[in-house]
Amino acid sequence: MAKGESGNNLEEKSFNPIKAEDVMITKVAILDENVSVKKAAEIMAQLDMGAIIIMAEEKTKGILTERDIIKRIVAEGKDANKTKVKNIMSSPLITISPKTTLKEAAHIMFEKKIKNLPVSHKNRLIGLVNLHDICKSQPQVLRQLRQVIEPPKNLKKVLRNYII
Repeated sequence: MAKGESGNNLEEKSFNPIKAEDVMITKVAILDENVSVKKAAEIMAQLDMGAIIIMAEEKTKGILTERDIIKRIVAEGKDANKTKVKNIMSSPLITISPKTTLKEAAHIMFEKKIKNLPVSHKNRLIGLVNLHDICKSQPQVLRQLRQVIEPPKNLKKVLRNYII
């Protein structure tokens, strides 16, 4: 037993950082790259998801997010029925391993200016971590990271909602 600052005896513990596998969602929507943006948006709304992984020839090719649809379809006045997701998805797909710590994941998000990170193991998609998951589970990690690296403009709103 170790003696703590308050004078109480505390058992020595090693704290393991929270990893992607601890907070990731495992039910991830996957669509073919040739699906229309309209169909993808309908599926996203139906499943209440903000991102869908895009595949082609049984390989992950990119990710389609609500932001992609707003910036590349709505803002540009494109026809969502005629545009295929492969034309507006974010690519190449940046992935992390299930053992990636949330601090490392958040750092990648800040550097790449993204809010979603697919989790893969042995080249197989197994989940998805997003900035909201990190904010809810480890806001202190983001507070520390914010002191070292300036959060991208598109992530600041999310951070404001969770971090004081």
